[in-house]
Amino acid sequence: MSVTAFAIALVAATPLAATTPLAATAQNGVSAAQLQSAPAGELAAQTLAAGREDEALAVLQRAAAADPHDPAVLINLGIAYAHKGEEAKARTAFEAALTCHEVIELDTADGTATDSRRLARKALRMLERGAFRPESARTEQLTYRD
Repeated sequence: MSVTAFAIALVAATPLAATTPLAATAQNGVSAAQLQSAPAGELAAQTLAAGREDEALAVLQRAAAADPHDPAVLINLGIAYAHKGEEAKARTAFEAALTCHEVIELDTADGTATDSRRLARKALRMLERGAFRPESARTEQLTYRD
């Protein structure tokens, strides 16, 4: 299963509000026009799938600030951080999703449904294995030989 298809949560109990005000200036190299083009309520799933992590991070950070206890937002935020190579931030987001009081059913990009805690645990295991790293980085890792 590809990392992109892994867990981009498409449906959540609390979708990103369409009325969130947008900054007129660029954030993290992302223009206001790019932020406005991100569809509300999809938790930046399409943006992540397209490999536009900077744009996804801007949307997801704004969503996490608005609702820091939304496990779908936190999981996608963790995925975006992991794709950017920011594993400590990704781990923090996945752990926060795991400890959310609310457990919600999420549809994943591969069409399966699972609860948010199970998905957060899976994301943490994948992070530990290095599954979010680019393919080239994974093949260059040193391994022990007997």
